[in-house]
Amino acid sequence: MNSVKDQYAKQYVMFENERTRPVGDLLAAVPATPVHLAVDIGCGPGNSTEVLAARMPGATVSGLDSSADMIAAARKRLPQFQFDVADIATWDAAGPYDLIFANAVLQWVPHHETLFPRLISKLAPGGNLAVQMPDNLDEPAHRLLRDTAASGPWACKLQGVERTKRYGADWYYPLLKPLCTRVDVWRTAYYHALPGGADAVVEWFKGSALRPFLQLLDEGETIAFLERYRDAVAQAYPALADGTVLLPFPRLFIVATR
Repeated sequence: MNSVKDQYAKQYVMFENERTRPVGDLLAAVPATPVHLAVDIGCGPGNSTEVLAARMPGATVSGLDSSADMIAAARKRLPQFQFDVADIATWDAAGPYDLIFANAVLQWVPHHETLFPRLISKLAPGGNLAVQMPDNLDEPAHRLLRDTAASGPWACKLQGVERTKRYGADWYYPLLKPLCTRVDVWRTAYYHALPGGADAVVEWFKGSALRPFLQLLDEGETIAFLERYRDAVAQAYPALADGTVLLPFPRLFIVATR
């Protein structure tokens, strides 16, 4: 078994500071109203839940994620909270929640035209849905990932795996505004300084965008795929003089108040 596939939680937290920074930026935009019940959907290894709980010490906080590995890491990190393995697409908890927090997860869940209204319906009046999603499908790292998947001996196996569906602020705002008293949408581009050149960029995406591709490959294919992807990344992201790569990473933020 390929170890890359078995250690997603460990891989994800290799860049924990960079991945957690948008959590604080998103929480800072949530209106300062009392929060009694909050849930972190797509909580990963608990890094976002930890920040959420610290900001709202009086709230009952729980988390869910579809990855058993991530939930195991979250339980180890924060044993005082309830964490469950669950699929957001079929999650049926009624709430009502004062805050539903979704950091870097809803880009993996389909049918946003019904998903977002369903999440809003789980909020108490005045409650907030806070969402952050990577908005980087047009960045070289993703374009090269799609090209690598389509051009190798694994092309048939990986056909259709790439994530291409995306919407902008002008799609989410009119979807949510009739259901909400307030909708705040913005986009930010982070520039993550990654020591280690192209290898660091590949390590970053092993914890996110590469996951659905590597899950379908055997060990030999995985090694060859990553080598080809790494060579392409090295051309697109030349290292600075000190070996650091600046990885541009646009993200879309939404805070919607019921």
